[in-house]
Amino acid sequence: MDGGVKTEDMKHLSRRGDEARGGEWMALDEQENVWTNSSPETAGTMPETARMTPDGQNDAGRSRGSLNRGRSKNARGRRRVHRLAFAPSLQQSQQLRRGFTKNMAWSMDSGDLGLDTKIGVVHPAIDAYAAEVVEALKAGKVIAVPTDTLYGFACDACSLEAVNRIYEIKGRKHTSPLAICVGDVSDIDRFAVTDHLPHGLLDSLLPGPVTVVLKRGESSVLERSLNPGLDSIGVRVPDCNFIRIIAHGSGTALALTSANLSGQPSSVCIKDFEKLWEHCAFVYDGGLLPSGRAGSTVVDLTIPYKYKILRPGSAKEETVAILEKHSFVEAVTT
Repeated sequence: MDGGVKTEDMKHLSRRGDEARGGEWMALDEQENVWTNSSPETAGTMPETARMTPDGQNDAGRSRGSLNRGRSKNARGRRRVHRLAFAPSLQQSQQLRRGFTKNMAWSMDSGDLGLDTKIGVVHPAIDAYAAEVVEALKAGKVIAVPTDTLYGFACDACSLEAVNRIYEIKGRKHTSPLAICVGDVSDIDRFAVTDHLPHGLLDSLLPGPVTVVLKRGESSVLERSLNPGLDSIGVRVPDCNFIRIIAHGSGTALALTSANLSGQPSSVCIKDFEKLWEHCAFVYDGGLLPSGRAGSTVVDLTIPYKYKILRPGSAKEETVAILEKHSFVEAVTT
């Protein structure tokens, strides 16, 4: 980037397929949402399943996404989910303008998407279904939803039964932890330690295609049964109206992982995981997601004023520029 990045400015996001550098965590894979708790000095690389597939690179990996900017000082930390919007970007990502859910077009003719209407669990990802989703989550159900990067399975992060259900659906080892999703940046400190971060940093990074790794802390309201043995947690605030409304309405954090079988390519449309629909209470269709299969950029912010990119994802360049503007330096791997 030339001359750095202003917080309020929109920049193109990197879609590079280079391997993530290791560190305190292994790459939090958007396909797997996996990390391990090794030492800060331990070098590592992104697991093979975390790399974009050739199809992802050719079809969507080069497309540009965007972090939502243009926030005034008075608006920071007080944005309401119903006012979410992406700033305009170029090329394939132009369709992201004026709000995620309005743009992720749902065709009311299910035949346009080749849906099997006999399943009976597929609905459009629109606000009218938010109350239905919240009730399902409170009942310990698993749902499938679009985000600003990929489709994901979500459930109440404090429901051990629901979390176990996600592991079962994905055929995933319980040693692989899950990230969480919250409705607003202001909710993060309920679940993770943020007091070591400079004012405005999280508002500059989020909402957007970034997963921040933070310490859980003793005051975290997360159940210890979620990712037992780990003292850190990956946190997302997606720039997606629908899932943020759901998270806000649930009153808690959502456990979030990609909607696919463990080790398989991630999903950018609901047809990609059609064989798994039957395991979900509901599947919410936001259309074809334009951001490609790179997933979110994963950055470790557990150490004051140091960062480590655990996976480049879709917003590495922008993320690094914002961190460096806030006087962060890259943690040195020895």
